[in-house]
Amino acid sequence: MSERFFALTIAGGRGERLRPLTDNRPKPMIEINGKPIISYQIDWMIAQGVTDVVFLCGYMGEVIQEFFGDGSEHGIRAHYSFEETPLGRGGALKQGLSSVPEGAAKVLVANGDIITNQPLKPIAELHARSGAMGTMMLVPYLSQYGVVESNDKHIVTRFIEKGRLPFWINAGVYLFDRKIESLLPDVGDHETTTFQDLASQGRLAAYHSEMAWTSIESPKDLSDITEQIRSGRLKLVSR
Repeated sequence: MSERFFALTIAGGRGERLRPLTDNRPKPMIEINGKPIISYQIDWMIAQGVTDVVFLCGYMGEVIQEFFGDGSEHGIRAHYSFEETPLGRGGALKQGLSSVPEGAAKVLVANGDIITNQPLKPIAELHARSGAMGTMMLVPYLSQYGVVESNDKHIVTRFIEKGRLPFWINAGVYLFDRKIESLLPDVGDHETTTFQDLASQGRLAAYHSEMAWTSIESPKDLSDITEQIRSGRLKLVSR
């Protein structure tokens, strides 16, 4: 029997900015070209070797459970962690990790509203080399506005649509050691608690990705990614 590889997907978001699409479903279940956002993510996880996915459910989590069931029709073993009261993302991760065997070496974690084609192998290699407790994927910070460049004579030289800024942002994709569970808050956000502590101790690594990545935050994001996938400009893993 092959080794099991667990992933956690944070799938409890309400997606207020995407209403009315989220009036009857959680944000990760919004469809892109007839397929839920989170289904694209599960395809990506399977391509990285994931065998088991724990869905961290909050708002209307039953919609996710009804869609994936036991996971067999989607190529995974599906597990569900429901919040009885709001736990925050860090608390949800801690609760969800109880579904992961203590002997697991590493756990993949992703926000449920992101789509990427980044291979996991180089992230795992960096994680192993660094000896960090967690490794986070970073992506370039793109300006929401068009960028204009000019020369020292104040002459415009070129326009760059959504120009790249000299910063990197958290992509919401992580590779954790299983024993990070004890460092996560019972209630609260891992980014403002656990990550801050790990960073101060030099135990949080960063992988800089240049691959395709998007987080669905607004109707415009949804429209853009829909067109990119439909036109074939964005190549994603598929089963």
